[in-house]
Amino acid sequence: MNEYGIKNPATKLTSYGLNPSGNVYWNLSQTELIETTIKSGLGELTDTGALAIKTGEFTGRAPKDKFIVKDAKTEHTVYWGEVNLPFDASRFDSLFDKVAAHLSSQHLYVKEAYACANPNYRLRVRVVSELPWAALFAGNMFIRPSAEDLKEFSHDWLILHAPSFKANAAVDGTRQHNFAVLNFTRKCIIIGGTGYTGEIKKGIFTVLNYELPEDKNVFPMHCSANIGKEGDSAIFFGLSGTGKTTLSADPQRGLVGDDEHGWADDGIFNFEGGCYAKCVDLTKEKEPQIYNAIRFGSLLENIGYQPGTRAVNYADIHITENTRVSYPIDFIDNAVLPSVAGIPKNIFFLTCDAYGILPPLSKLNRGQAMYWFLSGYTAKVAGTEAGITEPKTTFSTCFGAPFLPLNPNKYAQMLGERMDKYNTNVWLVNTGWSGGAYGVGSRMKLSYTRAMITAALKGELNQVNYETHPIFGLKYITSCPDVPSDILNPRNTWADKNLYDEKANDLAKQFIKNFEKFAPTAHADTLQAAPVIIVNA
Repeated sequence: MNEYGIKNPATKLTSYGLNPSGNVYWNLSQTELIETTIKSGLGELTDTGALAIKTGEFTGRAPKDKFIVKDAKTEHTVYWGEVNLPFDASRFDSLFDKVAAHLSSQHLYVKEAYACANPNYRLRVRVVSELPWAALFAGNMFIRPSAEDLKEFSHDWLILHAPSFKANAAVDGTRQHNFAVLNFTRKCIIIGGTGYTGEIKKGIFTVLNYELPEDKNVFPMHCSANIGKEGDSAIFFGLSGTGKTTLSADPQRGLVGDDEHGWADDGIFNFEGGCYAKCVDLTKEKEPQIYNAIRFGSLLENIGYQPGTRAVNYADIHITENTRVSYPIDFIDNAVLPSVAGIPKNIFFLTCDAYGILPPLSKLNRGQAMYWFLSGYTAKVAGTEAGITEPKTTFSTCFGAPFLPLNPNKYAQMLGERMDKYNTNVWLVNTGWSGGAYGVGSRMKLSYTRAMITAALKGELNQVNYETHPIFGLKYITSCPDVPSDILNPRNTWADKNLYDEKANDLAKQFIKNFEKFAPTAHADTLQAAPVIIVNA
């Protein structure tokens, strides 16, 4: 055993075809990985002690370069299409060998960890990377085993992480030089040509989204979760920009997790042991928990600095708008450890409706919940992505389309079954615009949204009156403590009611068009939840 836990380079790796000529570092601590990164010239400390690195060419996931091996196991179980792209098994074997040969010429950093906070569903993961900061990321994001557990650790899934290896697309079967390929038969993931760490995290999330429903009857969810002082848990689904992180970070409630969870018969549990938060325009006032978590042990990606200092400029997007930080979940003061909670009483679907059509808060029945879950609607506005100058409708199935290997109706069915079994409330929350579309109306005040969610959590909306939206069929509240009643009916907030009706019809048509791909296998009550076009509106 040499400095920093070097073991026999061949230990546990030769069975993969790895024959390392360099050192192999096993399960280094945060401090050791940070020191190694700095000594190697691969990163630097900011003024708060966080490690800052650059991920290189790719600063975000590359969904068109993510593949699943199509073989006897997956041919009839994976939902093939635009999201789940097939990869030939023999080409995978060849590419795997090339990645292994490449890694064999590097110093290697191995991180062993768990996914799933509930030990009944635990997945053991081994990450082998050529980068020390990638091992730091894996240690931050997955659940850290005890020293005793590591003595006898054997993995369920292997990740070979080789950012400096570039594929030959014509020979290797990839689209271009970068790739992330999952093999459910061999239980391994190979990642090459990209240093973006999110490929590691989301690779395992995809694995769990395949294995848990089929093997364990666990409902996997792309959501945040928190728990109240009385033990009542809540789930928040939402795409980027909808307020998922902000609204689930409630100082009066404990944080179970911010991104990935499972729902089993004995409650919900976090898949991860850390958080991977966006940093763009981060301030202590807006996100104090995230801001204070950026300290020694955290990993900052692709950020910029205030001129002449090591103070991070979170408004600096010269590298990317997708600046990120990863840190262990216990860096959050009110984190729940272990990250498990009981059956959720309330589920919130968060949508940023930039058209100003949807009510601020609606209660969904079973069919509606499955319909809106499958739709995964939000609208992006100018500034959220390059090239967007006006509102753009976005549908992401089950609020996590890129990570769902199975038929989406499977996940929607699991949601509906749990609503029936546990009498869980599902709410649709519009955190977007009111009084008109983006550029005309105004964004819903955060204080109003928080008040409505708080009222739902307290059961204060059980006795209020509801009205039904004529096009979308949503039952929306007509009163709520600390919220002006005149904003609860979206049509009333528009000066031109006829224009509202016209735009509501336009949005409804987009929903109907998007849902066509689910209709052949969707349940009858889900189909009945579709919006209805009003003629002559």
